[in-house]
Amino acid sequence: MEPVDVAFALLGVGALLAGILPRLLERRPLSMPIAFLGLGMLVFLLPTGLPAPDPLRWPELTTHLTEIGVIVALMGAGLKIDRPLSWARWSSTWRLLAIAMPVCIVAVALLGCWWAGLVPAAALLLGAALAPTDPVLASDVQVGEPTDAEDSEDEVRFALTSEAGLNDGLAFPFVYAAIAIATTSLAPRDWLAHWVTVDVLWKLAVGVGGGLLIGWLLGKLFFRAPRTLRLARHAEGFLALAATFLAYGLVEVVGGYGFLAVFVAARAIRAAERTHEFHSVLHDFAEQIERLLTVLLLLLFGGAVISGLLAPLTWPAALVGLALVFVIRPGVAWLSLRGAPGRPAEHWVIALFGIRGVGSFYYLAYATSETSFPQAELVWATVGLVVTVSVVVHGIAATPVMQLLDRAEERTRDSSERDRSDEPALGGVPG
Repeated sequence: MEPVDVAFALLGVGALLAGILPRLLERRPLSMPIAFLGLGMLVFLLPTGLPAPDPLRWPELTTHLTEIGVIVALMGAGLKIDRPLSWARWSSTWRLLAIAMPVCIVAVALLGCWWAGLVPAAALLLGAALAPTDPVLASDVQVGEPTDAEDSEDEVRFALTSEAGLNDGLAFPFVYAAIAIATTSLAPRDWLAHWVTVDVLWKLAVGVGGGLLIGWLLGKLFFRAPRTLRLARHAEGFLALAATFLAYGLVEVVGGYGFLAVFVAARAIRAAERTHEFHSVLHDFAEQIERLLTVLLLLLFGGAVISGLLAPLTWPAALVGLALVFVIRPGVAWLSLRGAPGRPAEHWVIALFGIRGVGSFYYLAYATSETSFPQAELVWATVGLVVTVSVVVHGIAATPVMQLLDRAEERTRDSSERDRSDEPALGGVPG
């Protein structure tokens, strides 16, 4: 039995299940990521001859596989958000990005140093890697396909989708800070000036500006070009990949944050012709590719867990990871949403569903391939535990929690409609 033949068979089974499971698991307290994580564990437990998918042994391969998974998911997330970008209407998103994410990074880094015994560079890398919520594994709590209605999205799904779309890029400066500390020293004079000017200001500006420009140009090509060149007329979904790779590759070439550029480009494409049906074509293709990549990555992650990824884990490090999932993220995100749109129950759901996943693996793989980090095995084990817990806990809770939230929203809407229907009759009583 050749390992390559086993790999082909496994990928075939995974692709087939990716088409079947979403329908079987619909409205059940079980998610597709849980199923494929378990399948990966099972397959690599069997004597198949497949090599152990060890991310520490293959950091560059891990970097590129997770990189592709994240950028395709970011394009899909940017295309499916109906709500136009504005300061007020995206208030929840800005609070989660500007308050919750940095505070979570600092809290995890401090606990990593004090509690888990990590050196500063490794502790900061742990906090930065666990900062972004995941656009790949969070489909059960995100908005659906693009629609014509700007206000069709509830606050929970919108906030979680937009947060995941932006924080994958905005966490990068903290990863670079960890790399700088590991390469030079903890002393700010050795790295702070370069970090602020290049890793924060320049790369963020290029990411946003490049994404806007590329998205604007693609929007013109898709919807405004002469009829023979107007690509939206042909409804070819693979152009979603063209937009993804163009935005990511070109911005990375000039030194910007490609993750940020992909999401911004998707928003610019959507804004070019907001109600065009071509957005659904692009989104559907991106979603299909994302689902296949998710299957592959989860199978490999399951194999990595079975092959010893969590073996270096210590109790203090495990407690740091669990504290992030069950205490730090929920508490900090809930506080950051005080005064934001939505009901208190919605704020709690947004705070609780900070799903960690593929983006965390990308940042770890990227950082450890750039420079040598002390205690890298422990950091990988901690992140592996957090993602496993997140996949299982959030995967089980997502469907029933969102169903309860939807029913509460329907009751609120029905009550409001009844109140409005009573107003004319009351107002029509003669005085």
